[in-house]
Amino acid sequence: MTVEWPGVVDSGSLTENHVASVTLLADAARAGRWDDVFGLLDANERLSANQWRIGGRSLFAPLHQAAWLGAPVDVVAELIRRGGWRSLRTAEGDRPIDLSRQRGHGHLTEVLAVRVPHEQEQQRFAAWDRHLAELISARTERVGHVSVRPVPTELIALEPLEDLYFGYPGMYGGFSMSIFKDRLFVESSSRVVGGSGQAHVITEGSCVLVEEGFD
Repeated sequence: MTVEWPGVVDSGSLTENHVASVTLLADAARAGRWDDVFGLLDANERLSANQWRIGGRSLFAPLHQAAWLGAPVDVVAELIRRGGWRSLRTAEGDRPIDLSRQRGHGHLTEVLAVRVPHEQEQQRFAAWDRHLAELISARTERVGHVSVRPVPTELIALEPLEDLYFGYPGMYGGFSMSIFKDRLFVESSSRVVGGSGQAHVITEGSCVLVEEGFD
């Protein structure tokens, strides 16, 4: 199953129906109506357990709301089972476990536990993030401006994910990212432009094109 980064942060690049569904999900999570949250996720395969409110400032996904509210362990475990990322950060940089600690919800410590990257890893992820953001900007400059949240590459390492896909609005395609031997591999293409594929390898010091011209 493809794991997607829900990176769009404004409604102008999304359908009204999708924005409405995201709003219902965000409202239900904020109110702690977990049966409604799970019902919405079941009913709409386009909704992600990691989706924040479109146009919102906090960037709280349902797992953040559960941590903030001190939801029961079984609710949090179910959100994680449905793909909720324990390493996803809010706009303020807080992971779900950080929020649960701030709020004194000790019963969630074990279920929300996530590895803390060491200093060298943090430097590597920060460098990857910069190179990846520059690559995405360069590959999409002809599409027109779309407000997106940069992809945090630490997610791919800490969850861990075999790969993470970001479908870019207007590109009719997107970016597939994976980690191998401490390098970030990125493939990008557009479904409507034959031979548009490019593959890049990102290290701390560089972003190198290694292949192009594939579909």
